[in-house]
Amino acid sequence: MRRLHLLLIFLFFSSSVLAQENQYNLIPFPARFSGKDGRFTVTAATKVVVEPKNAAQLSAAALLAGPLKTAAGLPVTVATTSPALSKGKHIFFRAHKAGRCGPEGYVLNVSPDRVVIEAETPKGYFYGVQTALQLLPAEIFSRSTSATTAWTMPACDILDRPRYGYRGLMLDAGRYFMPVSFVKKFIDLIALHKMNTFHWHLTEDQGWRIEIKKYPKLTQIGSKRRETLVGHLSENYPQKFDGQEYGGFYTQEQIKDVVRYAAARHVTIIPEIELPGHATAALAAYPELSCDPTKPYQVATSWGVKDDIFCPTEPTFTFLQNVLTEVMALFPGKYIHIGGDEVPKTAWKKSPAAQDLMKKLKLKNEDELQSYFIRRIGQFVASKGKAIIGWDEILEGGLAPNAAVMSWRGTKGGIEAARQKHNVIMTPSEFVYLDYYQGNPAQEPLAIGGYLPIEKVYSFEPTPAELTPEQQKYILGVQGNVWTEYISTPQQAEYMAFPRAVAIAEIGWIPQGPRNFEDFAVRLKEHQKRLGYLNVNYSKKLNDIRAVTQFTQDDQLQVRLDKQDSDSKIYYTLNGKTPTTSSLEYFAPIALKKTTTIKAISTAGATFEETFYIHRAKGKPYTYTGEAPGSDPQRTKLTDGQVAQSPRNSGDFVRVSAQDLEVVIDLGEVRPVTKVSANFLKRIPARDFPPSSVEISLSQDGNTYKDAIAQPVQYPLEGTWGILPVIADFKTARARYVRLRAKNAGPAPDGRATTVAVDEVVVE
Repeated sequence: MRRLHLLLIFLFFSSSVLAQENQYNLIPFPARFSGKDGRFTVTAATKVVVEPKNAAQLSAAALLAGPLKTAAGLPVTVATTSPALSKGKHIFFRAHKAGRCGPEGYVLNVSPDRVVIEAETPKGYFYGVQTALQLLPAEIFSRSTSATTAWTMPACDILDRPRYGYRGLMLDAGRYFMPVSFVKKFIDLIALHKMNTFHWHLTEDQGWRIEIKKYPKLTQIGSKRRETLVGHLSENYPQKFDGQEYGGFYTQEQIKDVVRYAAARHVTIIPEIELPGHATAALAAYPELSCDPTKPYQVATSWGVKDDIFCPTEPTFTFLQNVLTEVMALFPGKYIHIGGDEVPKTAWKKSPAAQDLMKKLKLKNEDELQSYFIRRIGQFVASKGKAIIGWDEILEGGLAPNAAVMSWRGTKGGIEAARQKHNVIMTPSEFVYLDYYQGNPAQEPLAIGGYLPIEKVYSFEPTPAELTPEQQKYILGVQGNVWTEYISTPQQAEYMAFPRAVAIAEIGWIPQGPRNFEDFAVRLKEHQKRLGYLNVNYSKKLNDIRAVTQFTQDDQLQVRLDKQDSDSKIYYTLNGKTPTTSSLEYFAPIALKKTTTIKAISTAGATFEETFYIHRAKGKPYTYTGEAPGSDPQRTKLTDGQVAQSPRNSGDFVRVSAQDLEVVIDLGEVRPVTKVSANFLKRIPARDFPPSSVEISLSQDGNTYKDAIAQPVQYPLEGTWGILPVIADFKTARARYVRLRAKNAGPAPDGRATTVAVDEVVVE
């Protein structure tokens, strides 16, 4: 087995080279691949030939013949094999009998004389067709005929099968309803990339999106919210709302139609019905299911975790069992997703019914009560011949038997579940949450936060090395998630999902081993043309220019401009002028000795502009008084020469919660200091408060500080988020050490602790 594993790695890397040289731009790239000389040409005489009475071949053949008629304008037809046809230059489907394909694999051989697609299952034939289409020019995906394209396929031999049996994408229709037409398009894109699972998030605090005939108020009331938050959850204080009712839901007939549509593309749908948390929309419809039925409930109009959850009473379990009975009748797959994440226990702690149940069952705490809740639902689902999946919180208090886990808070939950012999789908937020920013937040559409460029997605390894080979078998696969708090339209969902979802598709398919992102980026560049022909509003951040800074021993700041598009060139200016292709071409890191704005363009259409601050503290070490913040693990953020450009991404700031901030910067020697400035973050709803006062002082020996400048930070709580500068002017002081003290603003209006968040400390 080890020799085979090494062979697969070798074949993958050798195929990567061929992909660049011969333009085999296949995504996901096949497990085994060999390029050959010559090309097969599709002509008006070409036929797609199937074996007699083989429905799977006939269906797959139609999928191949259709685009050849539409995009190529060729009268390609599907025919049953015959002695005469078997000798012609045609495309042949054959049953694979050597046992090498498995349930989803295929064999594809292309020569100048013929194309042969073999498989053991309908799914294998389907995936073979997806690869065959990618061997043709990208125009094959066009909805209109291209008369000038040469319809040829490069010769090659492929034996392909996926690494994981579960390869999925999740779409959240709870926050924003996505129309059936887009859901079908989303499924088409899943299938195109050889993914096999669509996780449909159907219920949320902000909307119940699935018709349940036994409980009509779920859609009459629960599918509509009276208004929706304007801007980011942390943006405005007080928060603003649009004043417009928003709603939408899927009828059971629509869901049946979508299920049939997905099945025809070999995509299994996993529905998600959130419980016991994320239930505000359901409680608005049926308040008797809450722990306090006397409270007024309404469908949530803003994002975030809500305290109102299902109460663990018999009426609640009856309700959920009835709901799940209707849901299970609509979705034929094995799994039902029951959520289980982000469940505040506040309501249960106050509820006599919940506390009495804990005493009756001899449960130690509310976590064990949640486990009981999940176990009971799991037993009911199992009695109907299905199994539950839940987010990794269902591990808390003990995992329900036969439950599968989606590990989203990193990989720790997945590792724990696999060690307990439970099936796991890896979906950690830091690698596969497609609602995170994929470029500079200051220049991107509003998103929830975070930063997840496509190269980081591609770097994810779903199977943890900490697991034994036996435990690794419980890692079923990988999934990307499109949460829609800030994704209100199908076009925006496409922009956030693609092409990052393409990277997820490849890491779920190709054999285990090192991956070459540069090779992937080359293939993706061609693949983006296919997405364009399919009218996918994909992000073009692959072409972005990005800056990385480092400091040299001779006190220079070097700025390296990176890009993933290896074919393009970068041109830049340092004098504030807009660059053109006549400007300086970028070849090596740019050395800066003074504060400079770099402007750049690439021949791929990317633009870049950023100011780099050169000051006496640049690259200098510093220490914190008290506990060092986890937001600055390398102790570099405050002196790296890069200043946060937007409050959209708090990750650019050093953040200290519930205490004052004190930091001392060592300039290395006594030097003139004329000015010290720093930027503080204001995001009141997120409890990022600028300090109530700031003190900046200087020292030559690190013991005695003088020339202290203390000033209050004046700002109104009301208004939008922002970045507030604090400046201390020393005129002619000299110092080696610069100390900054920022006093925490104290409790927020809701009584919770606040955070001091600061970026670059500029010393001039």
